[in-house]
Amino acid sequence: MTAKKTVKKINPMLKTGLDMGPIVLFFIAYIRLKDRMFTINGTEYEGFILVTAGFIPLLILSTAILWKLTGKVSKMQIMTIVLVTVFGGLSVYFNDDRFFKMKPTMIYLIFAGILGFGLLRGESYLRHVMEEMMPLEHEGWMLLTKRLTAFFFGLAILNEVIWRNASTENWVYFKTFGLTAAVFVFFMTQTKLFAKYSLDDKKP
Repeated sequence: MTAKKTVKKINPMLKTGLDMGPIVLFFIAYIRLKDRMFTINGTEYEGFILVTAGFIPLLILSTAILWKLTGKVSKMQIMTIVLVTVFGGLSVYFNDDRFFKMKPTMIYLIFAGILGFGLLRGESYLRHVMEEMMPLEHEGWMLLTKRLTAFFFGLAILNEVIWRNASTENWVYFKTFGLTAAVFVFFMTQTKLFAKYSLDDKKP
């Protein structure tokens, strides 16, 4: 019989800092370097490319620290790191910012595809990730998963529209603030679902 891994609790502010820190630093670095060009080994790079190159190890480091402190890293975090490394690395290698701009599209499509596959099997994979935070009835999890799947597909389409038609600066603002705000607003609009299907009020 294998021992169950224990997840250590850390200060919520520290966890938020580790989760959001790389994104905030990416934004600050981009604002400072967006109009500058850098020549490395005879090749000119825009500030965006250099910021992207720095973002990859920063994200890996913050996730490693989070794993060291809590003893756990979610599959979503691992998938995000892989996609950031792949698409960010392609942007740096080919000196082309389009690869990194595609990254949110791929992340949201993969998340939506995984959740959608679970729905086809009559399961909510979202439940395995979030059940400890908000225990819901099975019906509630299925409904929330359907909504979140559609939401992720919508974000993927929106990211494609933005990066293909807007400037890099506008895309960075959208990526840093727009997507984060959209996820926050989505969960805020699900309060009725949480209240209706919550198991907390049904416990003896």
